[in-house]
Amino acid sequence: MEIQLFETLPSTQKYLVEQLQNSILSAPIAVLALEQNAGVGSRDNAWSGGEGNFFASIAVSLDDLPTDLTLASASIYFSYIMKQTLVEFDENIWLKWPNDFYIGRKKVGGTITQKVDNVLVFGIGINLKKNQNGYSALQSDISPKVLLDKYLLMLEKFPKWKQIFSEYQVEFELSKEFSVHIENYQKSLVDACLQPDGSLIIEGKKVFSLR
Repeated sequence: MEIQLFETLPSTQKYLVEQLQNSILSAPIAVLALEQNAGVGSRDNAWSGGEGNFFASIAVSLDDLPTDLTLASASIYFSYIMKQTLVEFDENIWLKWPNDFYIGRKKVGGTITQKVDNVLVFGIGINLKKNQNGYSALQSDISPKVLLDKYLLMLEKFPKWKQIFSEYQVEFELSKEFSVHIENYQKSLVDACLQPDGSLIIEGKKVFSLR
């Protein structure tokens, strides 16, 4: 997969989406910035930070995704593959439903997804060294480029959703100590039931990640 590397960008996600919309770039492609000053997180929150952290956006064709993946759970899929990648670097990280990376009880990153025609663009931000955005950090010596290279090698295998889910459903129990924003309300996950398609049953209602 082609990688475009920048010293700094306002937002890898905005840049890649605009390039795709204007037919300047096409999937598959990845964009990595060593520094980001106007990044976008979940619910349009900011996700920016200094050099040494991980800021990447990746575009893949919907046709390349596993057939058993529900598109609304794509953020879980992409995020969990990153979690698996970081574990190979001996990082004790876990994924809070649906798209937040945690060390213990502290958030260190997250994933956002956006569809552009027949392409899915997902951005991943992880604090490897610093926490300028108010969250915690891994304090890791992993370089962003090495992490991206390793992640893309794992991603390009496009494992089946069933394979990813079989591991994630065990880890989901950690999420039950937390809450999540759903339709502008904060809902506890203590009684949430994870479904095979990645959705949750909360208070009798089926809820997907819409990020």
